[in-house]
Amino acid sequence: MNTASSPAPAKSGSLLAMDPQRQAFLLLRTVFTVAPIIFGLDKFANLLTHWTIYLAPAATSVVPIPAQTFMYIVGVVEIVAGIAVAVRPRFGSLLVAMWLLGIIANLLVLGNFFDVALRDFGLLVAALALNRLAVAAGRASRN
Repeated sequence: MNTASSPAPAKSGSLLAMDPQRQAFLLLRTVFTVAPIIFGLDKFANLLTHWTIYLAPAATSVVPIPAQTFMYIVGVVEIVAGIAVAVRPRFGSLLVAMWLLGIIANLLVLGNFFDVALRDFGLLVAALALNRLAVAAGRASRN
């Protein structure tokens, strides 16, 4: 007699019944929409951290503006990137990936926060994975 219970079948239309590829797409799309918007908004509030400590002095020498003003611009770009992922994930994911590449370069130039640079590299790879899933989702919707 088998006493092990089998999992109940997922209801049709539920998230659990969805194709794993679609689930991954929705998960990454949600995260890369919400996180950039939250981090972008925080560039104006500095509640999570004081963001200017992550800015390499070389950045403000290239663009001669105060560090906090630079971070306001960064915040706007991050908000736009999050909205782009929500609206056009195939394009927005590449925007986020390129943005993360810029952040990584900045941190390496700064010569500090290598742990954050490594984390951002992982996020860059996840953004590229979102791009590939967005391409697949686009193909599936055309079929």
